[in-house]
Amino acid sequence: MRAARQAYEQVGITNPLKQISIAEVHDCFTITELLIYEDLGFVKKGEAKEAVDAGLFTLEGELPVNTDGGLKSFGHPIGASGLRMLYEIYKQFQGKAGPRQVKNVELGLAHNLGGVPGSFTCSVVILGR
Repeated sequence: MRAARQAYEQVGITNPLKQISIAEVHDCFTITELLIYEDLGFVKKGEAKEAVDAGLFTLEGELPVNTDGGLKSFGHPIGASGLRMLYEIYKQFQGKAGPRQVKNVELGLAHNLGGVPGSFTCSVVILGR
């Protein structure tokens, strides 16, 4: 994914799984979330299912993803989904995420996409303390 590569290059990330503390991704469908894990370089192509089964992306996992429940828990307000993702990372940085708080959050990634088949827009934002 070009957006991720560009964002990683700008921030100096060479190993996103190890360097990112928390991620919020556009999980509009279950398969989309798995593909995003691979596209963002969290796991190699074809390894997302095994990573999920191993708990890699849970609150206690190596890289917590969608700690607030993602789109499936908030609905899918067009245009506002990305703002909600940024807000979750902000709350994590503040240490005010309650029972979903991740320890030692230093870098957060928000991934959002939208469009129609053949014409998509994707954003990858990396936030740090």
